[in-house]
Order: sequence, then C-alpha cells, then structure tokens
Amino acid sequence: MKAVVRTRKLLLARMIVASISAAAVSPAAVFAQTSDANLRGSVTPNTTVTARNVATGYTRVTKSGNDGSYALVALPPGTYQIDAGPGTERTVTLSVASTATLNLTAATATAGANAKNLGAVTVNAQSLTEVTTSEIGSIVSQRQIATVPQITRNFLEFADTVPGMVFTVQQNGNTSLQSGAQASSAINVYIDGVGQKNYVLPGGVSGQTSSQGNPFPQLAIGEYKVITSNYKAEYDQISSAAVTAETKSGTNEFHGEVFGDWTDTALRAETPSEQADRKKQPSHDKEYGFAFGGPIIQDKAHFFVSYEGKEYDTPIAVSPGNASNLVPQLPASAQAQLGPASLPFKENLYFAKLDWEPTNRDRIEVSGKYRSENSISGPGTGQAASTAVDLINYDKRFDIRWDHSADSWFNRLQFTYENAFYKPTPIEIGNGYAYFTTPDNGSQQILAVGAASPLATEDKGQKGPAVQDDLTFNDFTWHGDHVIKMGFKIKKVDLTAQDAGDDNPQFFYDVTPTGTLSTPYQVQFPVILPGTNPEVRTSDKQYGTYIQDDWTVNDHLTLNIGVRWDYEETPSYLNWVTPPAVVAALYSQDPNAPAGQTYAQSLAKGGINVNDYISNGRNRSSPDNEWQPRFGFSYDIDGDEAHVIHGGVGRSYDRDLYELLQLEQTKLALAEPEIIFPNQYHSCAPSPSCIPWNPAYYGGVGVLQSLLAATTAGREVDMVTNHLKAPYSDQISLGMRNKVGDWNTDVTVASVKSFDGLVYQLGNRYPNGAFWENGSQPWGNGIPGFGNMIIANNGLETKTTQVLISAEKPYTPESHWGMTVAYTFTHALQNNDSQDVTDQYAFDEETIGQYPFIGSAVAKHRLVSTASVDGPWGLLFATKLTLATPIPGLGLACYGANTPSGCVPFTATPPGSHFLIGGPIFGYRAIDFQITKNFKIYSNFDGYVRFDLLNAFNWNNFSDYLQNYGANGVLTRTPITFNPTGNIDGVPRTLKLTLGIKF
Repeated sequence: MKAVVRTRKLLLARMIVASISAAAVSPAAVFAQTSDANLRGSVTPNTTVTARNVATGYTRVTKSGNDGSYALVALPPGTYQIDAGPGTERTVTLSVASTATLNLTAATATAGANAKNLGAVTVNAQSLTEVTTSEIGSIVSQRQIATVPQITRNFLEFADTVPGMVFTVQQNGNTSLQSGAQASSAINVYIDGVGQKNYVLPGGVSGQTSSQGNPFPQLAIGEYKVITSNYKAEYDQISSAAVTAETKSGTNEFHGEVFGDWTDTALRAETPSEQADRKKQPSHDKEYGFAFGGPIIQDKAHFFVSYEGKEYDTPIAVSPGNASNLVPQLPASAQAQLGPASLPFKENLYFAKLDWEPTNRDRIEVSGKYRSENSISGPGTGQAASTAVDLINYDKRFDIRWDHSADSWFNRLQFTYENAFYKPTPIEIGNGYAYFTTPDNGSQQILAVGAASPLATEDKGQKGPAVQDDLTFNDFTWHGDHVIKMGFKIKKVDLTAQDAGDDNPQFFYDVTPTGTLSTPYQVQFPVILPGTNPEVRTSDKQYGTYIQDDWTVNDHLTLNIGVRWDYEETPSYLNWVTPPAVVAALYSQDPNAPAGQTYAQSLAKGGINVNDYISNGRNRSSPDNEWQPRFGFSYDIDGDEAHVIHGGVGRSYDRDLYELLQLEQTKLALAEPEIIFPNQYHSCAPSPSCIPWNPAYYGGVGVLQSLLAATTAGREVDMVTNHLKAPYSDQISLGMRNKVGDWNTDVTVASVKSFDGLVYQLGNRYPNGAFWENGSQPWGNGIPGFGNMIIANNGLETKTTQVLISAEKPYTPESHWGMTVAYTFTHALQNNDSQDVTDQYAFDEETIGQYPFIGSAVAKHRLVSTASVDGPWGLLFATKLTLATPIPGLGLACYGANTPSGCVPFTATPPGSHFLIGGPIFGYRAIDFQITKNFKIYSNFDGYVRFDLLNAFNWNNFSDYLQNYGANGVLTRTPITFNPTGNIDGVPRTLKLTLGIKF
C-alpha cells in the first residue's frame, strides 16, 4: 500500500509540475469557478462510499484511504443518499459551492433530519452547512428565493441579504450589485461554473449595463453563494465579490411551474416627483413565465426548460443634475421638461438544459441561454425625456461539459460560447441643448434637452468560444488530507466597440444667477476622419492557470492554499500605431509658447512624457506578472464545528474594460470636436475651433462639419499609457463563526484595497507646464492642429474596511420558520470625486495622484433582515426589513476654497430620515411583506396566490442631491441635502399580485 501511496504522490507531483510548466510556456487561464458541492469526512479505511442523488438517480463512488478519510468532489447541489456499508446510510442536502463534512459511522447514522420536497419526491434529509471555510460569504437558499419579498425577478436581488452586498433598484428600473466601494464591474457572476463577465462595458455581468432586465430566469436558479472576499484560486477576473449559482436540472419525475405577476398605476403610491407635479405617470410591471423538467431516461438523462418575460413601464423623475438653485434661470422650454416621465421596457429570457449520465463515472450537460431586450433608456437626473435612447440588448450563451470521476480524481472538460451586444440609438435626430453653470462654479451640467448626444449611439459587444479543464485529486495524504485542484482555460473573444454616431450636435449654454445666456458658448459635434473606421474590433485572447490545495490538517485546522496566474492580449491596444499626424503635431511648435518650444516640451515641463503614450505598434506589452497568491485558514476550536475562527489574505486581478482601451482609436476616427464661441465667461485665441457665434450653426451637423472639413482642429486625441496595468485588489479578513442553538452566526472584519483602476485625465498644459493659471485649466491649449489631449493611466484606488455580522436561523419544516440578519459597517474611501463608481474620468485635478482620498458613495451602516413562517390553512408569510444610513454625496465643491480653482473634491453625508425612534439618521428605509396562499387544484396540480406589499410605509428613499457648498471660502453647514422632488431608490409603496400553478 505504501508503494501505491508513493505512486500517487509521484503522479500528483508530476502533474503539478506539468501544469505549472505548461502555464510558463503557453499561458492558460481558468474560469472554472465551480458551483458544485463537495463532501468529505471519515469512515472505515478502504471502504467504498456511494452518493446517490434521490431526485435524479445520479451516482458517484469513491474509496476511503488507509486513514479512513474520503472526499466526493464536484457533486451537483441537492439531496443525496450516502452509503458506506450497513448502518452508515445517511440522507443529506448539499449546498452550492460548499464543502461539507460527514463522518459515516453506524452510531451517527440516525441523526436528526429535515423534510425536503424535491418536485414529486419528499425525503427526510439533514442539511449540511459549510463551516470550516476561510471564504467570506453566505448561501442564498431556494427557500429565500421562493419567499423573500422582491421588487423585480432578478435573482441577484437576494444577494442584498448577504453582509457587505448592496443590490440597488433605481427609479428608472435599472439594477446594480455592488460590494464595498468598488464598482459593479469588479463583480463576477458564475452560472454552472462559467463566468458571465462583461469585457466591454461596466455592470459586471454581460447585459446588465443600463438595463431593467434580469440576467437569468429566476425559475432556473437552484440556489447560489455570494463570496465577498478571500475566494479560492479558481475564481478569476474579479476584484470584488463573486456570485456562483447552480441551475436547476430535470429529475426522475415531471414537474413544472407557471406564473404571472402584475402591478400598475393604481397599485402604487405616487413618487415624490409625481406629488410635486400633481400628476401620476401611467405605469405597469408585468412578469410571467414557466419552467418544466423531467426524465428522458430514468436515472440516466433529464431535461429542463424555462422562460420568463418582463414588460415594464417605469416612472422616472427628470431632475437637475447639479446646481438645482439655478433651475428658475433655465429657459421655460427646458424647465417644462423637468418632472415625471416613463421608461418602457420588454425582455424575453430562455434557458434549456439536458443532462446524461451514460455511466456512474460520467456526466454530460448541455445548456443554452437566450436573452433579448428592447427599452427606452436615459432620462432621469440631468437628462430630459427628449434625450432618451432606444436600447437593444441581447445575450446568447451555449455550454457543454463532460465530467469524469474515478475513486481518487475528478475531471471536468467544458466548452462555452457567448454572444452579447449592447446597441442604443437616440430616439430623436437633430440638435441637443445642454445647460451648465459658469466656469467659476465648476462648469457643472444642470440639464440636457433635445436630441441625445452622438455618444449615445453605441454598438458594443463580445462573442467567442472558450475551452477549460479542471482536474481534482481527492485522495492525497501528507500531514493530513488534501483535495488538490488545478486547471486552465483558453478563451478567444471578439470585442466590438463603436463609441458614437454621426449626428446630433450638442450646444452648450451658460446659466447665471440672472438667467441663461441667449447664445451658446460651445458646440460639440461628430466628424469622421477620412480613411478611418469608427467601429473597432479586436480578437482578445485570455489565458491563465491555477492550483489550490484544501488541506485538512486535523479535526481542528483547515488550510486553503492556492495561486493563480492570468494573462490577456488585446491586439487593438498592443498593435495600435499613433497616427503620424498626431506625432508630428506633438513635436511641432506650441503656438502659445516662445518660438522653438514644441508642444511636447510644454508637456514635459508639466511632467508628461509623450513617449509614454505614443505607440509604434511594438512598444506595448501585456502585463505578465498577474500572480495571485491566496491563503486562508479555519480553526475549529472544539472539533465539532460549533466555534470556528477563520481568516485569509489574497490578491485578485480584474481587467481593464475594453470600452476604455478602444477610445484612442474611435475618438480619433469619429471625433466630437468642439468649437468655442467666445463670451464673457469663455475666451480663446482665434482659430478654426474658436470663432464668433452665427445662428446659421443651428442648421444641422452638416453645416458644422463644413467648418472643419479640411482640418483636424478641435478633434480630441485620447492616448492610453504604453505601460498598461490590470486593476487588482488585496484582501484580508479575520472572523469567527458560532453555532448558538439553532442559529448560525458570523462576525468578520474584512479589508479590501483596490489599485490601478484605469482613469482618463486632461493632458493639456500651459506653455510653462502649469495645469492652473488664474483659476483656469488649459482646455484651450490642446495639441496643435487638433483638440484636447486626454490621457489614460492606471491610478484609481479604493480602500474599504467592513465589519460583517450575520445570523441565520435556517428554516426547517419542524420549526415552520426561518430568519436571517445581515449587518454591515463600512468605512470606504476613494481617490476621485465622482458619485458614479463606474465613472473613469477625473478632470478636476492635475493628476489622479493629486486627488485626496474622500468618502465613497457607500452607506456607513446597513441592516437587512428577512423572515418567513408557515401559517395555517396553506398560508406562508414573509417579510424583509432594510435600513441604511444616507449614502454620501460626492462632487466638486466650488465655494472659493484656497485652491487654484476655488474648488475641492468633496464628500458629505446629507441629513436622513427617522425610523421609529432616534434622529434623522436613515437614508434608506423599507419594510416589505409577502403572503402566499397555497391550494390544491387537482391531483398533483397545486395553485398559489401571492401578494407582495413593497415599501409598506411608503418611505421616500431619495437618490438625487441638492448642493449648496457656500461662497467666499466658507463652506455651508449642510452642503448636501436630498432633493425632495427627485428620484428614489427602490419603489414607492407598491402592491404586486402573483398567480401560479405548480405540478
């Protein structure tokens, strides 16, 4: 037997060396973030252990080692009959993305069990909870998904019940999921082990950018796990939270569900904007769908299909973006566009899955998803309804995987293909009009009306295949038991980006305390550069590899040790050649400088080396240092999983969004040059881009393009650093889990610091290298013969420290109730002054390094609690309480501060509202209720009627701000308050009705 062990060790060592060597010579990556369950424990040595899924008949077999340890890895979550011989039979339920412990002895085989309903099968099963893990997170169960009150059928909404997570439903219906101070794009969602990452746009998940839609049919989700930090080495393309979900499969019984829910104008309260306008905007929310699954061959093959549709007409408030005190000075036609508006939306979601188990060693799954959306988007804060866009959004995915298991190892080979695109176009063609504060008040936009900007026309997406393989060894012993997993993935995805359209010039007006100036000070319009293509395509290649060891040292100590490495090639960035005309202009005479001083020399005086941005197609390379060590531990004090100390530290790399990398090409091909019309607030030297105003310029984009037909004057030049880095985060945590009676609790302190976010800043400098002169920035000192120089560098950072407290009393049929409590304390900082965490432009300081760290737009305190209880007569009751302190308002505070501009990056927390007792400290308050009546229709057909009462007390959770920073160097006592007639997060009091049938 010793020879067998030595052989296994030698084989394992060789495979590890081979994996690392392969990574070194040919980069390989893994995105195989498993949603499967693992079961490990002890039994009689050299015993066969069998696990059989009671719903599908799926069977897995392993053999225990000489020390009696066993491990069954990569099991689909569900309820299993575990058998290691007479007297050891157990029926247990395994959760998604978890590792549970089950020691199989005759003495413990009769432990308490809970009833589990699996379609038409009801069994008694003990739910095994993962306790000895270093990961920070929680599982969202099927019970929560089925019972917790919900605004929209986006399954990610339930992640709100996990400490550290915030799911937001904006008044325009768009949704986002955020963890800490990082943007939603730092999150990754894995469905059946496949990442749904958006490589082009913010939002984290493909299809979720500016969308009211759902990423996946909720009826098709079994359960999922949210990991906020300290994930294992298999998780990639992420620097924030990971969500890993398992889809439903067919079983040995036919089962299904049909549902429809509805709410409309009559079933909701007025929004604050509607109250102010004394007019209720017509609206409706309608969602419907079905799921159906069953056997093709008993115990061998099954199918599952699901469809969900969504039709919304969402009310929205058009409110000022900044300087609300100047609204009375806007033209009457612009003021008339403030107030209620609506946003129609329609979505279709399809999912289908087949599974086949030809042997008890093999399982094959084939699945596909199709998502299609049409909507009107855009109006809201700072944007009138006339600026709306018609948005087409679709996402197609196909996955096939083959699992093969042996007694001591498991392998998964998986092929995926994706095709996701985002295509908005303006609903109006013509002129647009934007109203701004004067330069001494920060030139902040108040309101835009008319046709949407050329930038509103986009065509962005990703499509391509990937192949991945993951190999797990589950029978390796050395100073304890090891489960060692390694894998690689190669992905080739074609990225597409069109950043603007060839229409809709935008005219800019100054708004003063005495009125709006009658003529514009600037116009911005599109001009195509002959011989270029405004749409950029590139074949992006992503590689990487990982290895991780889950090491059970003894009954007390478990170590999670891993490392991963990622690598990405984006040819359109690497092979880009800066146009010779731009290079020549950089080294030409600076027209504002003394004779003989080039523009490059002016930039050098300001600390900018143009050679850091000029690309010759050979001087750029992809980062190859993305090594990510990850270490975690858990220590079970008494060895009974009652009190466990856990902690970890690790690094995780994300990626630079392609919509930022492609700008140096699309901005030049289809530029939006600016022509300034000088007035008392704006001056410039006469040039093709600085001319007197003429009303003829209202004549359309053709008239304006003719002014610059033979010149590149005013054409913005975007330049990305030649030394591009990938954003990443460093994470550290320490906490303790305790079992107190029926309750599972966890208290953790976690710190996440993110680095190297890509940010665009103004590259222009005055001839002496200065960025400030007489309180002004050098916006008129662009590249000679062109326009402004905008440079991109890595430098955005966030710092988040959180105290995460959770308590859960799991639902059991015996107790008839369950409850969760999640509290988060957050101290978060960022080195920019944008309220929008997805904004990667920073023009208010000379460099990103000169921005101070100020408070992020994250609530300091947040509490989310849910509860459900079985009532009499087939009734089920559930509730959700959400409380949070106000989200700070961020911006540029211009009040005559002692700075070159008189302005400073600033954050302040607005006064909140009362809740039952105490002072006005809350920014978000909501209590939701749900009641369901279940009844039998006929035979196996059951019906239900459900009512959701959302925001039962109709609290206004404002999301728009009013600013009054002060003047003469004196900051006002309350510089930021909520706009009482602006938009809200969540919904006003709303009653929603759902009807359904299950069989």
